[in-house]
Amino acid sequence: MKLESIQAAENKLLVQTYERNPVLFVSGQGVYLRDENGNDYLDLLSGIGVSALGYAHPAVEETIARQSKRLLHVSNLFYHEHTADLALRLTEISGLDRVFFSNSGTEAWEAALKLARANSTRLRAQGRTIGTKFLALDHSFHGRTMGSVATTAKAKYREPFGPVMPDVEFVQFNDVADLRAKFSSEVCGICIEPVQGEGGIHLISSEFFAAARELCNSTGALLLADEIQCGLGRTGKWFAYQHYGIQPDVTVVAKPIANGIPMGAMLCTNEAALAITPGMHGTTFGGGPLACAVAIAVIDTMKRENTLAHVEEVGAFFKSKLQDLAKHHDCITDVRGLGLMLGLELNSADLAKKVAQQMMERRIIINRTSETVLRFLPPYILEREHVETAISALDAILKANTALAGVAPAGEKSHG
Repeated sequence: MKLESIQAAENKLLVQTYERNPVLFVSGQGVYLRDENGNDYLDLLSGIGVSALGYAHPAVEETIARQSKRLLHVSNLFYHEHTADLALRLTEISGLDRVFFSNSGTEAWEAALKLARANSTRLRAQGRTIGTKFLALDHSFHGRTMGSVATTAKAKYREPFGPVMPDVEFVQFNDVADLRAKFSSEVCGICIEPVQGEGGIHLISSEFFAAARELCNSTGALLLADEIQCGLGRTGKWFAYQHYGIQPDVTVVAKPIANGIPMGAMLCTNEAALAITPGMHGTTFGGGPLACAVAIAVIDTMKRENTLAHVEEVGAFFKSKLQDLAKHHDCITDVRGLGLMLGLELNSADLAKKVAQQMMERRIIINRTSETVLRFLPPYILEREHVETAISALDAILKANTALAGVAPAGEKSHG
């Protein structure tokens, strides 16, 4: 098999950062991936939230083909035709004013952290009292670079690389009293994922988000919204913070923005942008012609096809089906999420691992996050029939596994 030779080569040559599933994908179409043997898999993960328009979407393919014949790269020392067009689209849909383009979400988050520190420096120069400390949240995940891991709560992501960036304190999730107790004029930024992804699909509360906004307003600290996973349509709105009616000073987006072409963006207010001047920050590849052209095609396609309404409608259907499933299985402890960012929490990490593996055996791709949570991040073009397929498979797998464990489905007596 070709897979076996690739596995052997990777085991010898690559730094071992991922435990890969033993499947070799060679193509994709719509919401399906195809392996080397011609088997199709229903993809409910979309490359961890990346392939928003699915695979082989005509608008994406045509844009890549067209742009590849014109210009792939020109440094940021010069102009190209797509940067301002994409920035305009992003500012219009976000309500923010300015954009910095990067290659990934973690780079966008690094830019946000640097902006918050630079903003505090600028305010101190004006005589304001403001420090350099960040407040981040329990269960948070902001990326893999050093600033990003410093603001990531989970110890397994931070401790192997310590000491990480100092002056970060963690606040109990959705605990307004803890936030108020830990906030002071020493804080330059509050870091929030409106919907936590790696943390287990947890939604920030309206009260907590509002308190964070109020506190930042009181000192000039920046409210930073990490929308790397939950942004650009994933929750049924362009940005998840729009569900709350609260505007951050800075937001970052990445995963779905260019449908698989690596790209990220930091967006901010005009006021915050005053802290950055030429030479303070930069990027070699960020905002290149190919990535910008594809991102424009993604946003324009989503507008033309009314994708946000579709995500909202199919996402609500998917969530209701997961909730119906929860009524019949005692092993399900919660159903959470917005739009097509959903989590099904089970009462056992071992069970969650088994279910994810057995879904893969049925050629349905999901993954497990925060140990016990089955995570669903499908392409935005998902239809109800795909949801029904997934729910049917989940139901059968949960019935089989709970029967083996001697656990009766909800409403039934165990005779084991």
